[in-house]
Amino acid sequence: MADSQFSNELEVFEKHRNGWLHSGAGKYVAIQDSVVVEGFFETYAEALNAGIQRFGVGRSFLVKQVWTTEPVYFVS
Repeated sequence: MADSQFSNELEVFEKHRNGWLHSGAGKYVAIQDSVVVEGFFETYAEALNAGIQRFGVGRSFLVKQVWTTEPVYFVS
């Protein structure tokens, strides 16, 4: 995986994706480095708020929706 701002978080997400699909498909998770906020969140805003409470605003963290495959959006 290419080294990017969220490469560690994306690796953690991929490691857990299959397990999360059973109980959290379509829900959101918040991850910083290798730390995952416990639980799944129904909305992006809920996951963002949980991440801010857990990690603060001093460093970035990833909020990502749990899907089997990533949706593709076309913008023209």
